[in-house]
Amino acid sequence: LVGRMDEGMSHLILLAVPLFVFLGLLIEMTGMARAMVAFLASLLGHVRGGLHYVLVGAMYLVSGISGSKAADMAAIAPVLFPEMKKRGAKGGDLIALLAATGAQTETIPPSLVLITIGSVTGVSIAALFTGGLLPGVVLAITLSALVWWRYRHEDLSHVKRAGIGEIARTFVIALPALALPFVIRAAVVEGVATATEVSTIGIVYAVLAGLLLYRQFDWRRLLPMLIETASLSGAILLIIGTATGMAWGLTQSGFSRALAAAMTGLPGGSATFIAVSIVAFTILGSVLEGIPAIVLFGPLLFPIAKAVGVHEVHYAMIIILAMGMGLFAPPFGVGYYAACAIGRVDPAEGIRPILGYMLALLVGLIIVAAFPWISIGFLKQ
Repeated sequence: LVGRMDEGMSHLILLAVPLFVFLGLLIEMTGMARAMVAFLASLLGHVRGGLHYVLVGAMYLVSGISGSKAADMAAIAPVLFPEMKKRGAKGGDLIALLAATGAQTETIPPSLVLITIGSVTGVSIAALFTGGLLPGVVLAITLSALVWWRYRHEDLSHVKRAGIGEIARTFVIALPALALPFVIRAAVVEGVATATEVSTIGIVYAVLAGLLLYRQFDWRRLLPMLIETASLSGAILLIIGTATGMAWGLTQSGFSRALAAAMTGLPGGSATFIAVSIVAFTILGSVLEGIPAIVLFGPLLFPIAKAVGVHEVHYAMIIILAMGMGLFAPPFGVGYYAACAIGRVDPAEGIRPILGYMLALLVGLIIVAAFPWISIGFLKQ
């Protein structure tokens, strides 16, 4: 068992975990996240529900850099929440949307979940990085549709529209930060660097941008950031290691064979298999937390998905999004309470508003599940 735990933590690809965690902290410290949010706010701040769209868009962009949901939320909430509250948004609604965007952006590279699923199932991480971009867009559209409905009567008479000059200025300032997700993705997909190597490219890029362009680099914060990186990475690696040991135990006990037989024998073929997987991973995501659910059940279910004719990248996107919904849904989801802590809002306030957002996410997930092209359309055949 200890050997299996050690094996689970020893994948070379998992070197990317501490590096991406550190990169997420750097993005926040160097002001890159703030620059991106400022650009989006100048673009959409005058629209009804505009700052809510900014929150959805900013989470999409920042997730493409940091790979850590906690780092994403901590980078964006302090920048947007004060202004949104000034415009009359309630704290409960804000953390509900923050948690929902956390679930929406689980598939966006270089998500730690994508790296983990690639390391435990053998699916190409470059393919996962390519396939993860569009599902996040689909869920962003369904969330934005609900935001539009909820805020269609918002009073914005006191809000001044940003001029073309201000939008252009904030865009130029944000450009180095906006370019980073594309640099990371291009380097992995084009084979310039592996997922592990590209995180160091991101760190060098962020350090140079912080020192030379944004002139924001607090050397005193470096040691606390490294300590936070080590503690969070240690927790993630220990989870992966113990879950790998447990997965081996489940295999030895015969549980995995029984599960495989039950799932393969489901009537209705691939459609039923996908529906059952969505329900199972939503529940597992809320109870087990995200990465352990993937590590435990990914290796068991991916061969079955292949057997019933579901593309492995498409299946990865479905279970990651389902798991993300569970992770950020109250009353059990750990991610929901993380969002409450970051937004400094009582968890009880967000439970009613988040129901609508979870429904919007479910609609988006069903669309992603029904149309495999969304996940695999851009893969090199």
